Amino acid sequence: MLAIIHISAYIDSRGMQPIVMNFPVEKLIKAAEVARDWAYAPYSKFRVGAAIITKDGRYYTGCNIENASYSLTCCAERVALFKAVSDGERDLEAIAVTAGTEEYCTPCGACRQALAEFGSEIKVLMANKQGDYLVRTVAELLPAAFKLANPDQVPVASADQKTLTKLIEPVNR
Repeated sequence: MLAIIHISAYIDSRGMQPIVMNFPVEKLIKAAEVARDWAYAPYSKFRVGAAIITKDGRYYTGCNIENASYSLTCCAERVALFKAVSDGERDLEAIAVTAGTEEYCTPCGACRQALAEFGSEIKVLMANKQGDYLVRTVAELLPAAFKLANPDQVPVASADQKTLTKLIEPVNR
């Protein structure tokens, strides 16, 4: 796997240290942009794409899927997260989110809480249509995430039990 080391010019919101990303940042954002093309958003017309990279370098993408019963709509971030978790992944490195807008696309509160279940240090790359992005950790976006005091340990799939996922290189359409 090609690892592009990217040291963000951003200092975390606590003024502590630069965030170091040892994965191909641009490729992760591009995967989110491609996933956005699959969004089903006939009601809001607000199309969102997300892409997760695991610590093992596997990619999982998701798009928002709306429903006529609005509360059943699922955000792109949770679709990508659920795909990764359903394949046995638990060690997530980062997630990129984009809506192809001028503004940076930030995860909603429900998505922040869902991500927090799998780690407060997951990096969240919030991109705009120019490809610029902000980086925060889940802990920075949701500093008081709900956690159970003593959650039962959920079994983690071994590497040979995980579903093999092939990343198809994003293509411009």
